[in-house]
Amino acid sequence: MTHSLQRALLSAAAIGFVFSVAPAQAQTMDTMNHNSIQPETTLSISAEARVTSEPDIAYLNGGVISEATTAQEALQKNASDMAGVFEALKAAGVPEKDIQTSNFSLNPRYEYPKNGQRILTGYQVSNQVQAKVTDMENVGKVIDAMVAEGGNSFSGVSFAVEDPSDLMNEARRKAIKDAMARAELYAEATGYTIARIVTIEEGGSYAPQPRPVMMARSMAADESASTQISGGELTYSANVNVVFEFRK
Repeated sequence: MTHSLQRALLSAAAIGFVFSVAPAQAQTMDTMNHNSIQPETTLSISAEARVTSEPDIAYLNGGVISEATTAQEALQKNASDMAGVFEALKAAGVPEKDIQTSNFSLNPRYEYPKNGQRILTGYQVSNQVQAKVTDMENVGKVIDAMVAEGGNSFSGVSFAVEDPSDLMNEARRKAIKDAMARAELYAEATGYTIARIVTIEEGGSYAPQPRPVMMARSMAADESASTQISGGELTYSANVNVVFEFRK
């Protein structure tokens, strides 16, 4: 085969290769253009709703602190007074399952004279309980009964709703309703319509923990007046984050 013939065959092969590749290239470009999309018009809204309710449970936190010269005497004195506290709670209608020991301690007590070593002066015993009271009208009377039977230490009263599920669901419904209303407002103002909800996320819902309140004695002249306790209101909240898709 002559050199001129070889050059002619190689040139023809190269031209054939170029033409065989070109259709595949054009097909790829068509596919990319066909699949390309414009960004969606979306609106993200965060909404919060709150509901309030009176508490239906009170938690009493109190007990007895006793002191004596020996640990044994302090324990015995504390046990005697605590027995009266437990009886007072049971007499007030608090079942045993709703009375829980929250703290018990026995500690030595010292004096620290100037320029001298510490001196042991006795022992202190603390026995504290938490009692759940469902009779909200008589919370103060229960406290008075505990004190009358030996209770001398109280760290306060806290309030709660025993089953807040309905309250939390009400807050959630109000939050999503608010988000929908605001989305409709924006759609109307911009000439769009709501096509669909893209995502719904629940944010940090809030259900209050039992909150402490201070106890106060009645200011009436009658010394037999009971301790005044007010539960007030508790607030529950829900947050939602909603993404809407808008269309013309």
